[in-house]
Amino acid sequence: MDIQQLNCFISVAQTLNFSEAARRNFVSQSTVSRYIGDLEKEFGVQLFTRSHRDVLLTHEGKTLLPYALEMIATLGKAKKVIDKLQNGGTGKLSVGCDVTSPLFPSRCIADFTAKYSGISVELKKLDAADRSAAITGGEFDFCFMPRDMVPESSGIETVVTHTESLVVVSSAESPLKGRKSISLSELAAQRLVLLSESSAPILYMEIMDMMRTFHLTPVIDSTYDELIELYMAVLSHMGAAIVPQSLAEMTAPGKTAVLPIADADTGIAYVMAWSKTLSNPVGGLFVETVRQYALGDDGGYGL
Repeated sequence: MDIQQLNCFISVAQTLNFSEAARRNFVSQSTVSRYIGDLEKEFGVQLFTRSHRDVLLTHEGKTLLPYALEMIATLGKAKKVIDKLQNGGTGKLSVGCDVTSPLFPSRCIADFTAKYSGISVELKKLDAADRSAAITGGEFDFCFMPRDMVPESSGIETVVTHTESLVVVSSAESPLKGRKSISLSELAAQRLVLLSESSAPILYMEIMDMMRTFHLTPVIDSTYDELIELYMAVLSHMGAAIVPQSLAEMTAPGKTAVLPIADADTGIAYVMAWSKTLSNPVGGLFVETVRQYALGDDGGYGL
């Protein structure tokens, strides 16, 4: 049984005319007769009685008709839902974001939801634990993270989205107020408060590697798992923080001073990662949106 057979059966049942049913379904009259014969063989009953003058539905044919109409209507609804998914009409995405670079994915998600209002986006913090499972295990459709944090796996697809430079954030009342930049040697003499290695492993590693490269030993007062704790420590004059540029932009204007690091290359590359077996039908639309802003390996902070 297929949809063409059912459509022809419905047309014959409604018109009681094989020629008209053939015209409605754009097939020959012999094809309609063959379809009806195939259905009768499948059900093992006669669906119509035929004479030279009349075509009539049998009791079995009358019984089948409402079910055939329901099946065709259900298939039509399913096709509409699938078409909407493919064209971005409705759906849902789950996105995980590393805490150290929120503004780029925020821009992409804002534009995506504005364009595809029927698609909802569930946004969650991406923990530093098992990111391979988060990507390939179905917890998230897409993950934004530092490139060096992407697990080595042939099943993961990535696109480099942007790079972020590290900056120093201090209290607006600190001695650094009014400075245009800060050198690494000066920074090594400052008390520092950092995001912890467990919450931001790549950021922590980059800061430590930067110091070791220049044979400097940082004075780390405390480390914190949450951004709110880090910024409270900065505002409490406990030390200066080293964070990516986009995190510095999230501090309260007038309450903090933001200084670039003058004598070091501090760029961190970020990517969006997803499973090559991603089956979410609206996933391709999100990839297209992100690629509009992705700057590639040589790009900067793309906002």
